[in-house]
Amino acid sequence: MGLLSMGKSRNLLSTALVASLALGALGASATPAFAQKKEKAAKPGKIAYSKEFVAVAAPLQVKVDAIKAAKAKGAAGEAELATASAGAAAMMQAVEAAAISGDEKLAAGQLGVNLGGFINDIAMRQRAAKLILDSGKLDPAKVPDFQFYLGSFAYSNKDYATASSALAAAVAANYADDQAGELMVDSYARAGQPAQGLALLKQAVAAKRAAGQPVPQSWLKRANVTAYNAKLAQESMDWALTQVELYPNNFNWLGSAQLVRRFANYTPNETIDLFRLMMRSGAFDNDPKLLGNEYREYIEAADPRRLPGEVIRVIDKGTASGALSGAYVTESRTLANARMAADKASLPAAAARAASSSSGLDALSTGDAYLNYGDAVKAEALYKMALGKSGVDKDRVLTRLGIAQFDQAKYAEARASFKQIGGTRAPLARLWLAFVNSKSPSV
Repeated sequence: MGLLSMGKSRNLLSTALVASLALGALGASATPAFAQKKEKAAKPGKIAYSKEFVAVAAPLQVKVDAIKAAKAKGAAGEAELATASAGAAAMMQAVEAAAISGDEKLAAGQLGVNLGGFINDIAMRQRAAKLILDSGKLDPAKVPDFQFYLGSFAYSNKDYATASSALAAAVAANYADDQAGELMVDSYARAGQPAQGLALLKQAVAAKRAAGQPVPQSWLKRANVTAYNAKLAQESMDWALTQVELYPNNFNWLGSAQLVRRFANYTPNETIDLFRLMMRSGAFDNDPKLLGNEYREYIEAADPRRLPGEVIRVIDKGTASGALSGAYVTESRTLANARMAADKASLPAAAARAASSSSGLDALSTGDAYLNYGDAVKAEALYKMALGKSGVDKDRVLTRLGIAQFDQAKYAEARASFKQIGGTRAPLARLWLAFVNSKSPSV
């Protein structure tokens, strides 16, 4: 069944439907109430069936009761079950055709749901759920339940158009079962409308967040997979960001960062700031088999000749975890180590030049050098200096200013810096904001 195992969904629907159906005249009575009704005008508020409907529905009710009794006997009732089930599907079609009034549609739907469950006819159950909804007689509180049942049956029958609309109605009504959102998104995707399903789920997520209700993780995972498979770049990044905003664990940081990286088409200048987020958030603490490429590309983006201190930290962590090995790693560490002493010694003079320069580029590059050695205080001061001068990419400087502030646990200041970032770095800034908020929630 795709998202749902058939066993799980059947169990869910069989138990929930029994609880939802107010069987009344369609209970286990051997003589159904509608079979005893006289042909006379119905009193206001009373249930009324035509003689044509009674003529086909009453025998089927008796057959349903016989099937139920045979199934209760288990293996001992197999022969009896086969006899009782013979012709039942054709009889149900006659009942459906005869159901004209709302009362008749409700009764026919209840019969079909029960019979279809007994004989494992999901198409019959789909038609029956629709009859119940179309009857106009269903308790309004139970309408979302039956929208979900209809959508689930339709999904099983690969009727994705029906499943999409029914499940969308259930989700919009805040139906309690988490599977409704997953099935809705997948139904729209299978119907060739992934963006529409994701848009509806986004509305449901927003409604839950506004109401202070938890958003199911399964919704976010399904949305991520759907957006990625449909190659919907903006939606993929949006769902990845939502996932870490709501569930900021190590694995989600890795997946979300990888999705942003996949669709944002970043240059090394943006990529290194994404890797810095991954290192600080715990994304690099996942299974090393998932991270070999990221570690190597981090080394390349940092460059042992430019940011030797950062390269050594990355290599040491990657080597310790088992994600890094080989001649390239050894050579990169040797090169970085050879650069460090002279590089550190040059920083005071570089900072002085940055202060006297009219361009902010010197302040930016010197700030990067201090950040690379873990001196966030001096890096912050130089990034602020760079913002006051010309010639710099403001969004790049703000990103690194926010990182330096984060490293000092100056979360309010970091949040303010990241909130100013736009353009191609906007998804990256939103990731950083989610990380800041995970450490110090915004008030």
